[in-house]
Amino acid sequence: MSTRTNTLAAALASALFLPATLAAQDHAALPDAVTHHASMHDIGAHATTLDGVVVMGVAPAAANTFVTDPKLPRQPVPASDGADYLKTIPGFTALRSGGTNGDPVLRGMFGSRIALLTNDGALSGACPSRMDNAMSYIAPETYDRLTVIKGPQTVLWGGGASAGTVRFEREIPYFDRPGVRAQGSVLAGSSGRNDQVLDLTAGTPRGYVRLAGNRSEADDYRDGAGRRVPSAWEKWNADAAIGWTPDADTVLELSVGTGDAQARYAGRGMDGAQFRRDSLGLRFEKKHIGGVLDAVVATVYRNEVDHVMDNYSLRQPDPSGSMPMPMASNVGDTSQGGRMAATWQQDRWELTAGIDGRQSEHRRRSAMGRDAWRGQPWTDDARFRTVGVFAESHWHVSDVHHVMSGLRVDRAQADDLRATTAGMRPMPNPTAGQSRRDTLAGGFVRYEYDMGGRLGWYAGLGHAERMPDYWELFSPNRGPDGAANAFAGVRPERTTQLDAGLQWRAGAFDAWASVYAGRIDDYVLFDYLGGGAMGTTTRARNVDADIAGGELGVDWKLRDGLKLTAALAYARGESDDGRALPQMPPLEARLAAAGEHGNWSWGALLRLADSQGRVSTDRGNVVGRDLGASPGFAVFSLNGGYRLGERLRVSAGIDNLFDRAYAEHLNLAGNSAFGYPAAPERIAEPGRTAWAKLNFTY
Repeated sequence: MSTRTNTLAAALASALFLPATLAAQDHAALPDAVTHHASMHDIGAHATTLDGVVVMGVAPAAANTFVTDPKLPRQPVPASDGADYLKTIPGFTALRSGGTNGDPVLRGMFGSRIALLTNDGALSGACPSRMDNAMSYIAPETYDRLTVIKGPQTVLWGGGASAGTVRFEREIPYFDRPGVRAQGSVLAGSSGRNDQVLDLTAGTPRGYVRLAGNRSEADDYRDGAGRRVPSAWEKWNADAAIGWTPDADTVLELSVGTGDAQARYAGRGMDGAQFRRDSLGLRFEKKHIGGVLDAVVATVYRNEVDHVMDNYSLRQPDPSGSMPMPMASNVGDTSQGGRMAATWQQDRWELTAGIDGRQSEHRRRSAMGRDAWRGQPWTDDARFRTVGVFAESHWHVSDVHHVMSGLRVDRAQADDLRATTAGMRPMPNPTAGQSRRDTLAGGFVRYEYDMGGRLGWYAGLGHAERMPDYWELFSPNRGPDGAANAFAGVRPERTTQLDAGLQWRAGAFDAWASVYAGRIDDYVLFDYLGGGAMGTTTRARNVDADIAGGELGVDWKLRDGLKLTAALAYARGESDDGRALPQMPPLEARLAAAGEHGNWSWGALLRLADSQGRVSTDRGNVVGRDLGASPGFAVFSLNGGYRLGERLRVSAGIDNLFDRAYAEHLNLAGNSAFGYPAAPERIAEPGRTAWAKLNFTY
């Protein structure tokens, strides 16, 4: 039997006969109706908890909705960025380029198909090749809650999110009397890994001050074959908020934040020498007003990133490579916008309606020579504006029958500010000064039956229309045949998708499943047209495609303090010409056992990935293309923990216990400047990695 068949059989058998929410999940409080419309009797009913156990995966809390506490210890080794943490949720993978700053992929979908929000504000990277995607600027442990809604099954958080919506949130810290709260962690691990996190809040019933910060550092790691992989990083973030709380249902909060980082990349021609972030936000919330109008929320924000890429700060220029001389590129993005929404409740109806808007401005400069870029002027090259209106309702038909629905309309505009096209030989830009405008619609309807009972199920049909993003309009060398460039020729993407799922509970067993099937009209695809003296040429164009897949899991509680869990995730995509969509992750299974006795806890995690032979080596996205078929692999990890009273918890683990040499299918080719061959070779993952972590609360 082939390796592919063996791996697939093992994954299917394990998913059928073992359990499913991959280990412990905190009973994190879910948002009020004004922020999410899953009913309160559904939310939390699907969460499973084994107190004190390291998180190895997350199960759904409601239909297509996953919620977890990012502050909890997790395995593999605690995340350094937002994309790494998302991988604990079935269906998520990440496009790997080294030790940190992976690019999240949900059900094989990438980029702006996933709405990424921090405190309900949009944050965007600036690198034309997504070296600094938005999750690069996220320190997960400084947030209180991570919420994921899969598929086009909400309209509350912006348009075009066909794959799903991701929200990193900080809760409002209400105080009933003067006091101080603190929580944090310190971590040490292999390859020089060391992290520190502190979240401190002081307040009274009338207000509070909150300070949150982190620092994370690691050296280059070694893979399972003992080879050094360029992957070192150093990051820090600091955020502060001051809030006025005249009563327990009202808050006015001002927040500010900043951060910076640097990171070496094994799969790129440059490294990230700077990841500067500056954030400013203001929000007002009034809940439980009484009467038909139940809540009002208003937010405004401004997020600015300033990113530097060079080939000399963290490496030496390669004399035989394509960039033999020191050079650097400085890019920036300023995103600002706001949102206002109100929730009405009467009898069996809830309705949230509002308006949101966002403007994003992109700029760049570059130069040859060490730090010569500092003396160059900024050039604005792109501007995006979107204004949308939305309404989402929840009809409690009865205690077991529920209908959710939503509709939104966005008016989107993109402006091409480039005088010339980028490249070794800049040419006049044929669309300089031009604008394109589109009216985009989105919506969904979903029926749910008894999702809090013994056997519940749901089915929903959603539609999302997405304006091509910066990377799809401005990064390609060419546009569709007959178009002046990508800005002029790439059409908006339209996704219509059916999502369905079920939840089953019977004594010690808890099982769940979610499936989807979608049609994407005008899917934005990149063609890689070969190389030459001027390098590889990329062309962006539209194709029509079908997608399908799903996730399932089971949870078997053998007895108090001991459970087995398992989950399976699969995604498939195919364009109308019969070819596979690129960058599709392989079938993946996670099997876990978790237990606790007294103050002690332990866990074991086996991750299985099938081989992937459905590839498109000449097609991809802005970051890259498939590197060919990939073999399957299995990785086994262990962890343990001990509670030192109610305020301290120690956890430790060994990832990749057997020091396996393996690489993820979604990957960038290793750069020849770091000893990788000229032919594409995937960047290998870390070998055996040990870590220990202390969490504390006050």
